[in-house]
Amino acid sequence: MKIYSIIISFLGIGLNAFATDGDYAVSKIPASLVQNANVVKRFEEETFELKNAGEAYYTDHYVLTIMNENGDSYAAIVQDYNKFIEVRSISGALYDGNGKELKKLKTKDLQDISGTGEESLMDDTRYKAFQFYYKSYPYTVEYTIELKFNGTMFYPYWQPCETEKYAVEKSRFIFSCPATNEFRYKAFNYSGDPVIQNVNDRKIYTWEVKQMPAVTKESFSPEFQKLTTSVLFGPTDFEMQDYKGNMKTWQDLGKFISLLRQGRDVLPENVKQKIHQLTDGISDPKEKIRLAYEYMQSNTRYISIQLGIGGWQPFDAKYVATKGFGDCKALSNYMYSLLKEIGIRSVYTIINAGDNAHVVNTDFPSPRFNHAILFAPLQKDTIWLECTNQTLSAGYLGSFTSDRYALAIDEQGGKLVRTPKYNMNENMKIRKITAKVEDEGSLTSTISTKYTGTQQDDIHGMINELSKDKVKEILNEELDFATYDVNKFDYKQLKNWNPSIEETLDVSVSNYASITGKRLFIIPNVVDRSHTKLKADEERKFDIELPTEYEDVDSVEIEVPNGYVAESIPQPVNIETKFGKYTCSIKLVGNKIRYYRTREQFSGTFPAKDYTDLVNYYDAVYKADRNKVVLIKKENN
Repeated sequence: MKIYSIIISFLGIGLNAFATDGDYAVSKIPASLVQNANVVKRFEEETFELKNAGEAYYTDHYVLTIMNENGDSYAAIVQDYNKFIEVRSISGALYDGNGKELKKLKTKDLQDISGTGEESLMDDTRYKAFQFYYKSYPYTVEYTIELKFNGTMFYPYWQPCETEKYAVEKSRFIFSCPATNEFRYKAFNYSGDPVIQNVNDRKIYTWEVKQMPAVTKESFSPEFQKLTTSVLFGPTDFEMQDYKGNMKTWQDLGKFISLLRQGRDVLPENVKQKIHQLTDGISDPKEKIRLAYEYMQSNTRYISIQLGIGGWQPFDAKYVATKGFGDCKALSNYMYSLLKEIGIRSVYTIINAGDNAHVVNTDFPSPRFNHAILFAPLQKDTIWLECTNQTLSAGYLGSFTSDRYALAIDEQGGKLVRTPKYNMNENMKIRKITAKVEDEGSLTSTISTKYTGTQQDDIHGMINELSKDKVKEILNEELDFATYDVNKFDYKQLKNWNPSIEETLDVSVSNYASITGKRLFIIPNVVDRSHTKLKADEERKFDIELPTEYEDVDSVEIEVPNGYVAESIPQPVNIETKFGKYTCSIKLVGNKIRYYRTREQFSGTFPAKDYTDLVNYYDAVYKADRNKVVLIKKENN
């Protein structure tokens, strides 16, 4: 550690020098940083020292002032470690609002927690965790963490402001490497270049920010990384558990992943025979893929297995066939092997999955992916396959992995590809309601709804993962009525390339219609009302991002008690904007109210100056969805 000591001495960094009483008094925080802040980062210094392609050292020394209970979670420390990350030391201290030291963290106070979760069979990740559990606000915590990296596929990244309502007084990141080393970095919302110093045979890069006020995340704003300062770091040459790789290009990274998969696509003879029995008589490749996919689904299940390089290297196809389980890598590799056996080419693909995990910087190769899927490029189509779900339709990804970049890996290496985006015509909700209002205002109804595309994702998860009793419990809580009962419910799933679910509900609602004297007040939009209202007085700073497009169509017929005539029927509504379209109309025919509504929601990115128009659009939809029909009882002659 001689070089490391020289660097620290040269920079004047006292990583273990905790503050004296009063240094962290809250009164010393500039007023501009306290405003809107749950947390103020008083000081942070991160240092990453790269020794060689397989070894590095990392230190993070930071001080946080917790302003209120909303910042408590940031006062805790949770540090993961495994075969590739070794925790060398963790120290910490607690200070009151005046900066007086109250307590120090002792090594014996650290919890050591397994990283194996409910879906994990094996995981060598563990966590060192600690929390002071102090509740007298404001208070300050100080921590220093020292780690050793036994493998350099992953470098840390620097993002001083971790979330909204989080201010930063001072933060710096120091990257130290041999002078001959080639590494990569990409800065976001950082003005200027890093300060570069030469010390002996090493180069030292320093990034620093000061006085960053808290940011309040706005409705429909971009991912947080686009709103604040950050710097990504990445290797060129790296090593992981005796495997060497290069990450200068996406192709190079793909070659490394391909190396980890070599020789792992051999199936046992009984599986070869079975898959040929299922598909040899089929000429349509899409049908062959469907049959092979459903065979894989019915004979395997998902279990997470993350051990060492196994976090990136799949278990071989024979293992999955014998054991009947695997993680996303193993199951995707197994499906690849099944398709290869029947003569269909497919491409193993790694991706960042999840509703809030869309960001891939296309010009900065990085291994920050958390999932594996597969696609089969056919002559006229591309069939995408999510291999960890036992009930999903072949060819359908859903919102979990759709509409984002992924790294496709074949024999030539890696190439960025885009997963399909489901459009408005695919993401539909078509609803028909037949209902009756009784004299006392109660409503009985039959609600029939067909969900397609991403609109059926949540319903699909609910009915396939939960018991019938739990489904009923959810239905009895999620509808927008004060008092109601779901008397019956039924679901039918249609497994197409774009799947759909048909839902039928029998619902009774107490006091649905309001009665005042001779008048009866009814909202004909029984179920599908918008709940989005935006702050009209907000001064917009960031662009508007509407990620999903869909269409809703509602047809409602409500029988009302005899003897009522129309006193007030709302006029038809027709709204057309760059964000979407909306129409609704209401008629009274005999003793039946007929209501028709369509809503087309567009996707896209819009400038901040359009925010007022977005507010007005949502307000208009919100109001129109609650228009009331007023009926009055006829006088008897």
